[in-house]
Amino acid sequence: MFPSSCLKSHDSHLYVCFACSHFMTPDYVWYVPAQIERRMELVRLVSHNAHKRLVSCLQGQLGTDSEKRHKKLPLTALSQAMQEGGSQLGDDSLIGKMMDVCGEAENRLATELMHHEVQLERDILDPLNQLAEVDIPNILKQRKQLAKLVLDYDSARTRWYQATKSSNQAMAAKTDSLKDEMDEALNKVEICKDQLSADLYNFASKEGEYARYYVTLLETQAEYHRRSLAALEAAIPTIQFQQDSWTEKPAFGTALEEHLKKSNREIALPLEACVMMLLETGMKEEGLFRIAAGASKLKKLKAALDCSTSQLEEFYSDPHAVAGALKSYLRELPEPLMTFGLYDEWIQASNVSDPDKRLQALWVTCDHLPKPHKVNFRYLVKFLAKLAQDSEINKMTPSNIAIVLGPNLLWAKTEGTLAEMAAATSVHVVAIIEPIIQHADWFFPDGKTFLVFALLRCRYMSIERHESGWLIYFIIIITLQL
Repeated sequence: MFPSSCLKSHDSHLYVCFACSHFMTPDYVWYVPAQIERRMELVRLVSHNAHKRLVSCLQGQLGTDSEKRHKKLPLTALSQAMQEGGSQLGDDSLIGKMMDVCGEAENRLATELMHHEVQLERDILDPLNQLAEVDIPNILKQRKQLAKLVLDYDSARTRWYQATKSSNQAMAAKTDSLKDEMDEALNKVEICKDQLSADLYNFASKEGEYARYYVTLLETQAEYHRRSLAALEAAIPTIQFQQDSWTEKPAFGTALEEHLKKSNREIALPLEACVMMLLETGMKEEGLFRIAAGASKLKKLKAALDCSTSQLEEFYSDPHAVAGALKSYLRELPEPLMTFGLYDEWIQASNVSDPDKRLQALWVTCDHLPKPHKVNFRYLVKFLAKLAQDSEINKMTPSNIAIVLGPNLLWAKTEGTLAEMAAATSVHVVAIIEPIIQHADWFFPDGKTFLVFALLRCRYMSIERHESGWLIYFIIIITLQL
């Protein structure tokens, strides 16, 4: 059935709804489906909204050429800022190197984004705009034109009908001309009606083509992200290599092997620096390693050692801060100096009841240490033995040293706080460290005479500059057998 709002015209061959412009013949031969019209209106609305939102997602300026669009992208501005920053910092700065590499990567991303947005505009935005703002509005205009032609036809039909019923001879004489006008008006209606029908059905048949725009959108976005990911994956190994090859890396909290490799050293920098400073000013200090240093001074010294500054003179007068920094370095190692792997072996050796066999078991375990750990442990033990020689003055006997320093040298690889782990291990650690300090020359007899120079100041240079080590002013020469 037709909508109740549809009204019958005076012509027996045409029915028209002046409210919705539906046209049909009495035998239902022709009818413009209302669902096509309603869907077309909705398609225009949603296409307009999709176009508007998609345009708002663009970072470049719509309608500009590729070069101008690229210059206006935020990524381009970021790239330029990074590369300028890298140039200002120079290759001597790791941040400068990173900014330069990142700037190049961001520029490639900006290029990919520019190409992506150009493709979006060409393959999706322009067709959506054509559909929502041109094609569908033209069909809607044609429907309004048909409604006007129907009104013109109905007016001509009314005039002709009145002439045929009139008794006025003048009106009767115009019957033929009015009939021609009516026929011409009807012909225009039929032509416009056929064109509108064709356009509506053509629109309905192309819905799959219009829907393809959204498939193209996802495909375009997927390709853009693939190309962007490829650009990032190409840049990451380069920037990671720069990061890994940078030698000026903090020593605190860094694995011993990694620090030694990066700094091209045999003895860890914080360990050697602190030992040398203590040899000059701390050997007679009572309670060394036992009395806590000021937190701010300790923090400053650790930061100074981490960045390899040459300004260490102020710490010579505070040996407790130096000792605290050495303890912190040992405590913050990801793996203890005496290693997780040998923990059980150390404990078993300390439990041997016979003193001579216990020493032998400890020696065997010590010999099992990885070379970097053994070399640094040997260096530290020789220093601690030297410190213990002045125990009558500094009160740091091998036992006292083992109590305060031992938990920072060995702990179990278990969950819990450092304090909890230290408490669980402390008794065993004292039984391990004390005899090693007491018999340092027996544990490490293969020593050479190592000259430790009292330092007026020290400077650590970058390996990349091929300058490293100590700038030493010979004031006092202390012979230490290692």
